[in-house]
Amino acid sequence: MSKNLKVVLVGLPGCGKSTFGRQLAQELKFPYLDLDIQVEEKFQQKIPEIFSIYGEGKFREWETETLSELLKRESSFVLATGGGAPCFNDNMDMINEAAISVYLDVPLDAISERLRVSKVQNRPMFQGLDQGEITLKLKSLLSQREYFYNQAKIKLSGEDFSAELLMYELINQLKS
Repeated sequence: MSKNLKVVLVGLPGCGKSTFGRQLAQELKFPYLDLDIQVEEKFQQKIPEIFSIYGEGKFREWETETLSELLKRESSFVLATGGGAPCFNDNMDMINEAAISVYLDVPLDAISERLRVSKVQNRPMFQGLDQGEITLKLKSLLSQREYFYNQAKIKLSGEDFSAELLMYELINQLKS
């Protein structure tokens, strides 16, 4: 693989960006980064605090600033973005200029089930929602965000994709 290869994962909340990102990073022997954690460390506040104190606008500004700094690094990494990150402040363009973007396109019912059985308390957007409401929220998010996700250089669709499959796609992307 090329030196200074940056792989940026995009997709809906619950599509597996963090889980798959860790697996891919391990396979590539690259550091794994999570954009939300990077924002929290840089600004010394948890995401829910940033939202409640400063609002979404400030969070999106800080998210873009952090993303820009990460993409300028002279090192390889795998980065999982928050679900909304590609959709604001020309972030998807910035990602595509500096990295290989990968859209994890997982069926809504699979994501809904994952969110139901996972730690919804760590996902304020879905707290207090029943299964039907989670699915409706996901449909709404997808309709707003799919335009940006579809600009990714690689799209992996379905529930079961592997680090090996993505590495094959990455190699093809690097050759072209």
